[in-house]
Amino acid sequence: MTGSTTDQDNESARRRRAWDKQAGRYDRQIGWWERHLFGRGNRDWAAQRARGDVLDVAVGTGLNLPVYKPDLNVTGIDLSSAMLDIARHRAADLGRDVDLREGDAHHLPFDDASFDTVVCTFSLCNIPDPHQALNEMRRVLRPGGRLVLVDHVRSTSTPIYWLQKAIEVVSVRIDGDRMTRRPAEIVERLDFEIIERDRFRRGIVERLVALRSA
Repeated sequence: MTGSTTDQDNESARRRRAWDKQAGRYDRQIGWWERHLFGRGNRDWAAQRARGDVLDVAVGTGLNLPVYKPDLNVTGIDLSSAMLDIARHRAADLGRDVDLREGDAHHLPFDDASFDTVVCTFSLCNIPDPHQALNEMRRVLRPGGRLVLVDHVRSTSTPIYWLQKAIEVVSVRIDGDRMTRRPAEIVERLDFEIIERDRFRRGIVERLVALRSA
């Protein structure tokens, strides 16, 4: 997405309203997609690669919280207050002390070089400007820090790709979800060194680990 700051803020506000509305059924919806299409082990994969002070961008209802190691210091940020309410209950049930804040991935409310790891799972598909969001993730990472991404992306299969494009006609209108982005291409253009990458499920799911240059 390109455009003015006002356009971006308006689009983020629209996404916030959509996610507040969907919060109560989100776990059930994403659970179906993970069981039947994306695969079940992606959150564990991401959490296993987190180190030290961790920022979970677009933490949502906190589905990653149960799989983070107990010695990690986890902070989560999300646009939706309704999603964060569920995440807070999940953290309390787990007995985890997690700093959960409302905020925008385009303007992360943290100082430069604040975190050892930034994790973002199944969310860059929905953030209005993924390039700005990834720049912000880079900014808050310490030199040598880890960026850990998992997302659904455009398929390597031409028929599936065109199906994704057709679904986007509806999904973008409902909640801004884009099926054919590929965040790894943005990461390649930023000041990161990709050290691990995996793409599977007919190219629909891609996950990577990249280091911020020192």
